Amino acid sequence: MEDNKEKEVKKETQKEKPVETPVDDKETVSKKEKKNKHKEQLENLEDEINQLKDKLLRNAAELENFKKRMHQERINDRKYASKTLISDILNPLEQLNKVVNMQTDNEALKNFLIGFKMINDQFYNILFQDGLKEIEALNKPFDPKVHYAIEKTNNKDQPSGVNIEVIQKGYTYKEQLLRPAMVKVNEWSDENGKDE
Repeated sequence: MEDNKEKEVKKETQKEKPVETPVDDKETVSKKEKKNKHKEQLENLEDEINQLKDKLLRNAAELENFKKRMHQERINDRKYASKTLISDILNPLEQLNKVVNMQTDNEALKNFLIGFKMINDQFYNILFQDGLKEIEALNKPFDPKVHYAIEKTNNKDQPSGVNIEVIQKGYTYKEQLLRPAMVKVNEWSDENGKDE
């Protein structure tokens, strides 16, 4: 009897087990495809997220650099705000300086010139306090960064490459060149016995 029961249980379990059909194979294949497809989509989304994060960081860094650059520009604008005014005012002041240093025998004119010289000196003192500096050029080696050669002479009594005359003074304003000094440069050479 027990054998019969075992046989019946075996038959029932065999009935319960579904027989694998090609449909089941298709379902597992499609599940694998879906899994692979989801995995691929997930990887694509992760790549896109990483790209967007990188782009965000780059934009944030660019914005920070822009802010720093604008801040520095504002500082420089304030620092050099009067540069144009000083540059424009230099020529009239130099003309006034030439006039007040003019020699005359007329006593009344001398008194006026002394008063104007005092005013002229006050202007220069204010400009020098604000950051204006005269470029020293006389008897200095020629420097193309701050000197502008107007004339060239060949005087062997003086060293070559030296400014022997300042035609117009040059100025810097807070380490920026306002205008170069216009100079006459002494240049000569003993090469091959010829002056060049």
